[in-house]
Amino acid sequence: MELKLMMEKLGAPQTHLGLKSMIKEVDEDFDGKLSFREFLLIFYKAAAGELQEDSGLLALAKLSEINVALEGVRGAKNFFEAKVSICSFPTQPPLFLYPARVTSTSC
Repeated sequence: MELKLMMEKLGAPQTHLGLKSMIKEVDEDFDGKLSFREFLLIFYKAAAGELQEDSGLLALAKLSEINVALEGVRGAKNFFEAKVSICSFPTQPPLFLYPARVTSTSC
């Protein structure tokens, strides 16, 4: 529902099937939802040129403004920090986009 509203505010409304397709494009854990990590992956894929032109995710990735009155200063700060961290890694995604690895050591 939040993704639908956000896409409408961006001026790129999507059908239910369009939204499902957008989520599927970055849904790495196959839960049908976007985690924060998967949301940030949208911006990484856009910078790497890996998004489909007609998916709608490209419009989301090109978002460069945020309404501070609605989101608050902290929300705006988090948005731009996340966007800068994604855009500053053009050849390799940041480590937090990789799944955590558990290694065991014997004592």
